[in-house]
Amino acid sequence: MEALVVELARHTETAVEGMAVLVIAFGSLEAFVSIVRLVFTRADHATKRAVWVRFAQWLVAGLTFQLAADIVSTTIAPSWLQIAQVGATAVIRTFLSFFLDRDLEARQKGETNP
Repeated sequence: MEALVVELARHTETAVEGMAVLVIAFGSLEAFVSIVRLVFTRADHATKRAVWVRFAQWLVAGLTFQLAADIVSTTIAPSWLQIAQVGATAVIRTFLSFFLDRDLEARQKGETNP
């Protein structure tokens, strides 16, 4: 039974890591296309900032999936290295999310105040 759980956890970890890669790859591609488009249209600062905020949202989503994969991997005989990786991913995700939320709030206040 334990071998089945370990095998299931390994497959789950791989699948969730794959999801993280896809989310980050899609967000990166979307940001790249948007930036190239902005270079040729000479967009204003607010539009450029919106592209970076959207990209940061994709990164937070990808890091969330990565954190989930790390948590799954630590359920099977966690090592100190794995625990440190989960902690580092959680800290990075928390800081990125905090600053993203702050930027979004600032953008919303700027849009509602003339």
